[in-house]
Amino acid sequence: MENMEEDSSRASLLWPDPPPFWKDFTPDNIASFDRLKHDYARQQGLDDSDALLRIPDLPEYLLDLQPPREPEERKWRLFSLVHSLNDELQSLEAAGIQRLGSLNERDRDGKHMDRALELKRLAKSMLLNFLELMGVMSYNPSHGAEKIEDLKTLLLNFHHILNEYRPHQAREQLIQLMQDQLDKKRAETAAVRGVVDKAKRALEGLGSMGIPPPTTAERESSSMMMKASELGDGVKDAVPHWERQNIDFALLDGDFV
Repeated sequence: MENMEEDSSRASLLWPDPPPFWKDFTPDNIASFDRLKHDYARQQGLDDSDALLRIPDLPEYLLDLQPPREPEERKWRLFSLVHSLNDELQSLEAAGIQRLGSLNERDRDGKHMDRALELKRLAKSMLLNFLELMGVMSYNPSHGAEKIEDLKTLLLNFHHILNEYRPHQAREQLIQLMQDQLDKKRAETAAVRGVVDKAKRALEGLGSMGIPPPTTAERESSSMMMKASELGDGVKDAVPHWERQNIDFALLDGDFV
């Protein structure tokens, strides 16, 4: 009982301690868990890199290394706030806020609603209510609370309509990102094709050039160079001195031809 009270008091601190199961994440435990996960995935024919892969019958000291299951109600609590896996825009009625405008169920689906016109109407209403608030505050400030609530309702309705644009904004950003990637790849492809065409023209120009046949001195120099390159150290010693000099002079003459 005392341990439970101590844990609850620690969790309510401004900077609470880390969860106690962090001590289970030792290098040995992590290596054991990875080995068991790899063996289980190989037996089941699954990919061991899947983060949702769960290993049955884990030892107790490795249970905390396995990610928890998905909440059955698809909701969880974090820092006293309830979060949902279904990330949907909450309606004004569900939030307890008055919806302004005569909108029916057909208009609320977003297909038959002119949001730009609604935003203009709300903006004009906010300006008018602000002027009225200034007038009320000038002669009777105690009556300004009602106008402040009206402005708050207008702002929340305005903000809600803007949030309804978020899916459209995400789609447009994704389209723009894909278009930028497509333009970049097209530019790189065009650059590669330009280099290929330039290389082809250079090769065609070299092929059209007439190369004169080698002279007799060049042929003799080339044969001497090939003969010298084929001779090893031991073979060179067996060649007479005068013949080695002729080979060396032929190599020098080939350099100046």
